[in-house]
Amino acid sequence: MSTEPHAGAERATPRTSPDHPAQGPAPRFTAVGDGGFDHGGVSRFNAWFFDAFDGYINHIARPHKQAAFAGLQGPTVLELGAGVGANLDYLPAGTRLIAVEPSLRMHARLREKAATADVEVTLLSQGAEALPLDDASVDEVICSLVLCTVGDPTRVLAEVHRVLRPGGRFRFVEHVAAPTWSPRRWLQRVIRRPWAWLFEGCTLDRDTAAAVRAAGFAEVQIEQRRFRHSAFVPVNTTIWGVATR
Repeated sequence: MSTEPHAGAERATPRTSPDHPAQGPAPRFTAVGDGGFDHGGVSRFNAWFFDAFDGYINHIARPHKQAAFAGLQGPTVLELGAGVGANLDYLPAGTRLIAVEPSLRMHARLREKAATADVEVTLLSQGAEALPLDDASVDEVICSLVLCTVGDPTRVLAEVHRVLRPGGRFRFVEHVAAPTWSPRRWLQRVIRRPWAWLFEGCTLDRDTAAAVRAAGFAEVQIEQRRFRHSAFVPVNTTIWGVATR
């Protein structure tokens, strides 16, 4: 199944064929592109935060991730906002992962975790609004706590739909706007701007479920369920789901 970039873009990973035999074992980690961002101290803080709290976040999100990622299949999986590699353990052995991560500060830890995972990782150092991948070229797309930060969720979801093969699935775990009657919604509104600055664009009150439903998928399953025992009150209205192309 092809995952070649569009014409003019750098190839995401070396390919082999009978006419172009492999010159050795495929690299386990390949970085592509010179995009991405580094906001100095803020980016450094985010890389530290998501590394330091990786175990805790995975603990409170485990029921959501287990439900969303159940039956995940390859061979080619695209992850939006791979961060420091929080979801590598959910990938089947032998998966080829195309990891989109624009924050340059996340890359070192992602590389370290990828070295111990039984997957082949290609890192795309860019955002997800214009993916350098062919139409219908990946089998699954996953993300967790990412759609809150992208600049244009509609465009990102259109790209997800485009690169998925027919029958392929988009699996997600996201925090969303709290119900209008909830004190948590009031808190989200009060701290919206400083939170977005500290967490590099994270928007507390997005209606991500509506955006996914409007993205043109053939079938969408979404469940709303709070993280259990979470200390992160502003982001504790959460959903998980699977959208099938």
